[in-house]
Amino acid sequence: MTSAASRPDDTRRRQLLAGKLSALAREHRGSLSEPQVGEFGGGAALLVDAEAWVLLDERPEQGLGAAMAWALRRNAAVVNLLAEGGTGCLARRAIGWTPTVRVWQVAERTLQAARPEPLVAAMPPPDGHMAFATLISESGALPVIEFGVLTGEVDGLEVCRVVTDPATGAARLEVGVGAHDREAFQLLHGDRPTAESLAEVVRFVGSHRRPGATRHPLNLLAQERALRCRLVADSALIGAQLVVPVAPPVPRTNVKDAVPCVALATIDGARVTVVCSTGIDLDVVPFAVDALAAGGSDRCVVVMPPRDAIDIQRQLTIAAPGSIEIMPIN
Repeated sequence: MTSAASRPDDTRRRQLLAGKLSALAREHRGSLSEPQVGEFGGGAALLVDAEAWVLLDERPEQGLGAAMAWALRRNAAVVNLLAEGGTGCLARRAIGWTPTVRVWQVAERTLQAARPEPLVAAMPPPDGHMAFATLISESGALPVIEFGVLTGEVDGLEVCRVVTDPATGAARLEVGVGAHDREAFQLLHGDRPTAESLAEVVRFVGSHRRPGATRHPLNLLAQERALRCRLVADSALIGAQLVVPVAPPVPRTNVKDAVPCVALATIDGARVTVVCSTGIDLDVVPFAVDALAAGGSDRCVVVMPPRDAIDIQRQLTIAAPGSIEIMPIN
C-alpha cells in the first residue's frame, strides 16, 4: 500500500527545491522574466529566456544526462547545472557539449563556477596482491584489476577480492559477493582452504549466471558486466576482433549497484572504447564521455539491450563531445 504520508513530504520537498532554484537563479542573473518551471526528478528545473537552470539534489554527480535531456526537450541554448556536491565530476563531463553547459557549486545563496576535477589515475595493486591472480584463475574466476584492487569475477559478478589485513598488513583473499557477504563467508568458513572455498563459490555462482538459468538474485546483479563478458567471449557481436575489460573512469562504490562498465575493443584495426549498460540510464552518455577520455580512443560505442535504448539517449550522443554511438544488441 502506498503511504499517503509520504506524498505531502515529497511534494513539499519539490516545492522547497523549486523555491531554492528560483532564488539562486534570481540572485545570479537578476530578475526572472516569466520563468517556466518544469518537473524534474531528483531536483528542480526552470527555463528562462531559452536558458535552462537545473538544481541537482539526489546523486548530483550522476545528473548531467537527465539535466541535458530536460534542456534538449525544451530547446535550451544554455544549461546551468547547480549542485552542492559532485560538481568537479560534473564540470569535467560537461566540457564540450552543445548547448553549452555551465556547472555551478552552490554555496549557501551564491554560485561559484565549478572546477573540473581530473580523472583518477590508474594504479597497480599493492605488493603481494598479484600473487593471488593464479589462484583466482585456477578456481575458474576471471582476475580483474580496477583502481589497484584485484578481484575475481564469474560472468561479470565479483566473487572474491584481495585485501590487506589491517592487523597484520599481509595480503589475503576474501571470498563472497560484496563486503558483507565476504565477511560472513570468512566467519563461517575461515578454516577452509581458500582455493576450495573459492572454487565452490565459482561453481555455485556460475550455475545461476549461465544463459537460461532461473531468475535468481545472483543473475540480477551486475548485468552490465555480464554483457561485457559476452563481448569478451564473442567480440563479433559488435564487429570487433578483440574486446578486453578495462577499469571504468570512476571507481565503483558498491558491487551491487548497477553501474556501466568499460572495455577496449579492436575494430578494423582501430582502438574503440566500449561502454556496457543495462537498464534505462540517461547518464550513460556522460559516463561514456569520461570513458572516452580515459580510454584514449577516438570513438566510443555504448552497448545495451534493445529494450534499454531510447531516443533521448541518441539525442544526447549528438549533443555530447566526441564520437559516441548507441549500439543495441540482443
